[in-house]
Amino acid sequence: MNKAIRIINILTLVFLVSCDNSSDVIFHKSHEASRQNAPFSDVVETSDLMFLTGQIGRDHNKGTLVEGGIKNETNQVIENIKAVLQHHNLELDDVVKCTVILKDINDFAAFNEIYVQYFTNKPARTTFAAGGLAGNASIEIDVIAAK
Repeated sequence: MNKAIRIINILTLVFLVSCDNSSDVIFHKSHEASRQNAPFSDVVETSDLMFLTGQIGRDHNKGTLVEGGIKNETNQVIENIKAVLQHHNLELDDVVKCTVILKDINDFAAFNEIYVQYFTNKPARTTFAAGGLAGNASIEIDVIAAK
């Protein structure tokens, strides 16, 4: 698990370092007012890719994690991703890579049942389980989208 995370981080770093000019990298704050002071960028934009921060199943209107289990959380996570993409004039069909972190790998089949309904283009994907996620979430997904 840690090896996979390190590999993803190294590949992301190599990509960002290989950009032609650091002025081509734009760090976007969240479009959500409640997340304006987050200690990370909501999206990092390069000349041809958008790297989105991981999303959990938090209903941003209510400020709470959705109830009902992994399927409901997965729906909310992907709706959150859609909202960020739409804010940047993109859609789920522009996603080329997903990283999925599950709190419990036994949730894989239930998560995947929802995931395949949204990601019909079948972007590349890495899925693994971790001991705990932010906000007591059961799932977190981050994506890379092509512009």
